Amino acid sequence: MKKVFVNGAFDVIHSGHLDLIDFASMLGGRLLVALDTDEKIRYNKGADRPLNNLKTRKHLMSMLKPVDSVVSFNSNKELSNIIKRYKPDVMVKGSDWRGKKIVGEEYCKEIVFFERTNNESTTNTLQDFVDRRRML
Repeated sequence: MKKVFVNGAFDVIHSGHLDLIDFASMLGGRLLVALDTDEKIRYNKGADRPLNNLKTRKHLMSMLKPVDSVVSFNSNKELSNIIKRYKPDVMVKGSDWRGKKIVGEEYCKEIVFFERTNNESTTNTLQDFVDRRRML
């Protein structure tokens, strides 16, 4: 049974996230999702993020049928250790990671890039919401 690995913030779940999870699940038999902690997201994306706390994000992710396990990490070192222990056959990354250093890539057999079919992102979703509120 192939082991597949995906990581990210997954703050506000949108169709792009669901497409990524669905794509990842089709590559193997077991899917582990690693979530950034709230502190890591704040550090990377700013003090107003995440919108959903880690407990909520873990719950939402664990409810998705293709997801077998959910863990969290607070640093690149922790992420690397999770990947090293899990030993995935496949790591799935968004196509925006192509050509960049990927944490833990040395511990997986293959990296597959997911090509987005739309421009959906949590940042874009939140900005769209703010813009629409300004129109009211």
